[in-house]
Amino acid sequence: MSNAATDLPDSVTLAEGEGGLPVVRVATAVATGEVYLQGAQVTAWTPAGSDPVIWVSGAARFAVGEAIRGGIPICFPWFGAGREPGLAPPAHGFARLVGWRLIDATDDAGAVTLTLRLTDADVAGLPAAAAWPHPFTATYRVTFGRELAVALTVENTGDAGVSFEEALHTYLAVSDVRATAVVGLNGAPYLDKTAGATPERMTQRGDVTFGGETDRVYGSVGSVVVRDDAAGRSVGVTKEGSANTVVWNPWVEKAAAMADFGDDEWPMMVCVETANVLDDAVVLAPGERHTMTARYTVTR
Repeated sequence: MSNAATDLPDSVTLAEGEGGLPVVRVATAVATGEVYLQGAQVTAWTPAGSDPVIWVSGAARFAVGEAIRGGIPICFPWFGAGREPGLAPPAHGFARLVGWRLIDATDDAGAVTLTLRLTDADVAGLPAAAAWPHPFTATYRVTFGRELAVALTVENTGDAGVSFEEALHTYLAVSDVRATAVVGLNGAPYLDKTAGATPERMTQRGDVTFGGETDRVYGSVGSVVVRDDAAGRSVGVTKEGSANTVVWNPWVEKAAAMADFGDDEWPMMVCVETANVLDDAVVLAPGERHTMTARYTVTR
């Protein structure tokens, strides 16, 4: 609880969350939301008059040093097992497993912005950080309002060039993924990672629909819309500074194999991730910074 700003607006509360982990909760007439300081992980956003937009598994583990299944995990400085040997475990890097510092919180007419920060000094001594020993400052801004906006800025504070992968691994709540479509990726090239060690390179034809396990890394800089026909709503995802969109649903067998994912929960979610991964990893010269943003809107 000490890694947090103390001068908070009335709409922002620092509390003890699940598993005793510190959580920042936001409540205004416009929206409610929450961010766990571990991983700077958004775990809820509900705009006024809407059902929850962000999904978290009922089997998620809230414990020090463990990934929270759901919300918006920050994958950094690598994605999956990483592009080089020896990076994983942990999968998806160390940023989602460590405590970030809340350095600012503002309320602008019900739109609350939280600013969180992580540096190489915060992860010094961690075995995972030893695999990627580069000076950096990561700043994450989350705005809860009628839209949800997230922005991850990474600055290379060292004296040598650095390369990293990043993803905002967003779990969106849907009523039934089998009646859900991701619109906006028609014609985009993608890697189908369900093919195992040798992912297939393919091209999207039409909307992305779901009839089995889906794990695809698209080359796409554009926006998408997650159309949830059964719920009668759509969630738009608009992004900047991102070359990839990742779409994932574990389906039956993979869900059953994950201890922190309920066996019958897979129809309730779809991951649509804003990312720079694989061949689109970010390269920064000393002193350079890069920002990747995503905005989520709900329409009916």
